[in-house]
Amino acid sequence: MNDDNSRRNQWLLWYIAFAVLGVLLARGFWAGYHPAEPLPYSTFLQQLDAGNVKQVDIVGDQITGVLKEPVNGKTDFTTTRVDNTLAEQLASHDVEFTGIIQSTFLSDILGWIIPTAIFFGVWMFLMRRMANQSGMGGSGGFLSIGKSRAKVYVEKDIKVTFDDVAGVDEAKEELQEVVGFLKDPEKYGRLGGRIPHGILLVGPPGTGKTLLARAVAGEAGVPFFSINGSEFVEMFVGVGAARVRDLFEQARKQAPAIIFIDEIDALGKARGAYGVGGHDEKEQTLNQLLAELDGFDSKSGLVLLGATNRPEILDPALLRAGRFDRQILVDRPDKAGRVQILRVHLKKIRLGDDINVDQIAALTPGFSGADLANLVNEAAILATRRKHEAVMLEDFTGAIERMIAGLEKKNRLINPKEREIVAYHEMGHALVSLALPGSETVHKVSIIPRGIGSLGYTINRPTEDRYLMTKQELENKMAVLLGGRAAESLHFNEVTTGAADDLVKATEIARSMVTRYGMSEKLGQIAYESTRNVFLAQAGEIQQENRNYSDETARDIDNEVRQLLQQAFERASGILKEHAGALQTGAKALLEQETLTEEEVFAVFEGRSWRLLAYDPAAEKRPAETDFGKDPEAAAELPSEKKENGTGNEEDARS
Repeated sequence: MNDDNSRRNQWLLWYIAFAVLGVLLARGFWAGYHPAEPLPYSTFLQQLDAGNVKQVDIVGDQITGVLKEPVNGKTDFTTTRVDNTLAEQLASHDVEFTGIIQSTFLSDILGWIIPTAIFFGVWMFLMRRMANQSGMGGSGGFLSIGKSRAKVYVEKDIKVTFDDVAGVDEAKEELQEVVGFLKDPEKYGRLGGRIPHGILLVGPPGTGKTLLARAVAGEAGVPFFSINGSEFVEMFVGVGAARVRDLFEQARKQAPAIIFIDEIDALGKARGAYGVGGHDEKEQTLNQLLAELDGFDSKSGLVLLGATNRPEILDPALLRAGRFDRQILVDRPDKAGRVQILRVHLKKIRLGDDINVDQIAALTPGFSGADLANLVNEAAILATRRKHEAVMLEDFTGAIERMIAGLEKKNRLINPKEREIVAYHEMGHALVSLALPGSETVHKVSIIPRGIGSLGYTINRPTEDRYLMTKQELENKMAVLLGGRAAESLHFNEVTTGAADDLVKATEIARSMVTRYGMSEKLGQIAYESTRNVFLAQAGEIQQENRNYSDETARDIDNEVRQLLQQAFERASGILKEHAGALQTGAKALLEQETLTEEEVFAVFEGRSWRLLAYDPAAEKRPAETDFGKDPEAAAELPSEKKENGTGNEEDARS
């Protein structure tokens, strides 16, 4: 409809331009058209002297009139005046002469019409460019600035159903009621219930909020108006409110329908919470949205779906019952949910015989639906690069390491001393983790550099999803984090910068135990800091409020945090002293083959005799076998064939 109006307006403008041009051309031709017979000016003077001129009309240099007696068979004439002095001289020599008026039509065209056309063209170009920049290029241009740009989908356009959405069973169950209301309102309203006015989907990025909204429209088979919240925000005051009105007006005409506003925090931010500029426009847009939600008729068949990952900044008036009746949390999936999501995406690729979906799901705690989709794609690409006939479990393991720890950099040059430090550091993490009860299983230990600044990594695999942690488990986690530094201190009697990231994470845990969890006997059961529900915070990042305790309390907090960290370090050091032989054996094995699997690390920890295939970097295989576990000296360190002399900070990559 908007495209038809745009084309109609363009044809109207071109019609007006051609009409004006036609009128000007007609006037020019008419001005140059002379119905009377042209008469030489010399003949006119002769006829005037002879008294044969009956009537004349003089307009400038143009003379028209009527003769008493016809000349050349005509009495009507027209002629052009010539300078009198020149005329007398020409007449004295019996010369026939006449005047000619030069036409100025072309100069008028060049001087007026063409500049006007150029100005009009520049104006149209600027207006179209402004329309394209503001997203109105295909919606009637500048004249449709207040029109909604929502994309309208119908049932045949949406192929997504609830079968395509996995891992969010609770959210699907809530939304299935909305589908039922839209399909059969009488059945679901037989007890007096009404369809919810608005449903807000909240959760971290990549958890499937937009996919769920599309699935609702696909299941219900009703028109689906999809628009982003940022498209309501404009530089002109009142434009956003006009677009909100137009959006709901279009939706009412096609009811029952679904209106989906993605990133609704762009227009629903709390009023008065803005910086400089844009205050009036955003408030008017939000006020119009609130007014439209209040004007909902429960029988109109309109449902508003909103999605955001920043619910903490939304205006309270928007979240109240009667506007958004339901808030559905779409969180990161648990292990069972990850299994369901993986099975949906694994249908698209060719799998090997060793694929275990449960094992892959166990290796991906904290992954969102988008992360799992990306994982399957990365594994397929890696299998293709390795020229496999199908995607194997090792391809998924490599893809997980790529996503967690970063890109593997085998060509980074590290000098032998630093390489040895990294080996003992990573084995320190692994052995402390295996020694402490309730810690996560060590999946892999490697000293191959990955990512930015990471010289080695230890990947832990949780045995189950956890939602609560005891004080003892948090202390164990700190000890594992400090196990790398403890190994450096024991073996080299010196510490390095490699534990920088470990110290940050351990300090955050200790401070949270004291200030948020009330796990300090000295400070008591008091929360000195609180956090808000922030989905966009990075891992380990805490959104803290202003400090509301005294300087003496702050000093006590610092002392408690320091004491917790010191106890964790001493605990890790004690464990490594007890397993000194395993530390030395595992570090030498790492130096030799660069990577240890879960079974190999466990054999090192238990001190069992086991067969380790020596790693050959040039051949990228293990051609020889070496006994480890019986005699630590049997595992002599093999010199690397590479010249390694790089430096860098080392950070652990943990699942």
